[in-house]
Amino acid sequence: MSLYDKIQLEMKAQEPWPKDVRLFQPYEVEQILLPDNANCLAVQTFLKMCNLEYKVDPRPNAEAMSPTGKVPFIKCGAFIIAEMEPIVQFVGGKGITLTESMSMEDKADMRAYMTLVNNVLGNAEMYICWCDDETYREVTKARYGSIYPWPLNHIQVWTKRSEELKRLKVLGWQQKTLEEVYNDVETCCQALTDRLDKNDFFFGSKPTELEALIFGHLYTILTTPLPNSALADTVKNFPELINLIKRIEKTYFKRETNH
Repeated sequence: MSLYDKIQLEMKAQEPWPKDVRLFQPYEVEQILLPDNANCLAVQTFLKMCNLEYKVDPRPNAEAMSPTGKVPFIKCGAFIIAEMEPIVQFVGGKGITLTESMSMEDKADMRAYMTLVNNVLGNAEMYICWCDDETYREVTKARYGSIYPWPLNHIQVWTKRSEELKRLKVLGWQQKTLEEVYNDVETCCQALTDRLDKNDFFFGSKPTELEALIFGHLYTILTTPLPNSALADTVKNFPELINLIKRIEKTYFKRETNH
């Protein structure tokens, strides 16, 4: 890319948020899996918190379309950006941020809690989908394979499971028992509860991308039907987090139109 092209791209990146931004993700009803649903909802929530317009564009091959192979991704003008952290950075490049009044120390703490959520809740969701045999048989196989014809559906699911098991093994999660996974989720939720204390939000009087990320994961865990309800039951033991989820849902997803 020439210097001129780079300058042009930088100038376009600083342009106002367009009205035709599209957020690509798998189909929610018949296709999307627990971790992808959580990540897609987290990005949607962040964009709503920033009061930015977007349209959800479900595609059966959203994962294959993504520049990183992960969902969601957005198309904003000439830019295609995948996953939450790069999307937050891209939005920040347009001068739109939820953390402008936060200190550097608080921002570092916020990022640490986001890492905790991704490392525990995100990996727990992957574990449930791909390592737990009951969920894999009854949910994952049908949903992930739904967009492919036979016998490709079986091949693609087997390939994907091999990839995810390998990744979870490297992270030290494949070797865990279900009980250990639930204990890790409980420990994570307790840490979040302790940090939230009795406040409305984690940092200051307004939500940040941390709240968006937590909402995406916990709301998805609470509302996704699974053969075993133990994961959702673990989250339900933390009323402060449940109240936070309810408030975010009411504020950003249940606004009534005034006539």
